[in-house]
Amino acid sequence: MITKPFACVLLMSVASVMSVPVQAEAAACVRFSDGWIRFPAMAHMAGGFGRIDNTCKAQVAVTSVRSAAFADVSLHETTLVDGVSRMREVERLPVAAGQHAELKPGGLHLMLMDGKAPLQEGQRVPVVLGLSDGTEVHGELVVRKP
Repeated sequence: MITKPFACVLLMSVASVMSVPVQAEAAACVRFSDGWIRFPAMAHMAGGFGRIDNTCKAQVAVTSVRSAAFADVSLHETTLVDGVSRMREVERLPVAAGQHAELKPGGLHLMLMDGKAPLQEGQRVPVVLGLSDGTEVHGELVVRKP
């Protein structure tokens, strides 16, 4: 006879094993490309730009960003309201299946805060995007002139 505790453990085990392929798929079909940081970048603060492609069959959402080169990295969006430029943090960036999100000056971008060392033109800075399903997408930002 199957007891309730055993059945619960069995169901949780099956569910966790079944979720691994979905997470692996999300990591394989989401890509960060064309990443760059405007040169000259100040060590205190810089903007990061690039493209997030989702070739998955389902929507994904970027929920975190980090880089070993900066103490703090977050997603931000700049908008123009009544002739005034405003910037706000974006906690969740959904990217529909088969679509992309463009991170560019004057729009969505990475806010790179408290650089750990001065950046040099041509330098490659690692960046990691965290997705809502727990997977991570690794990319890089090249320090360059626009």
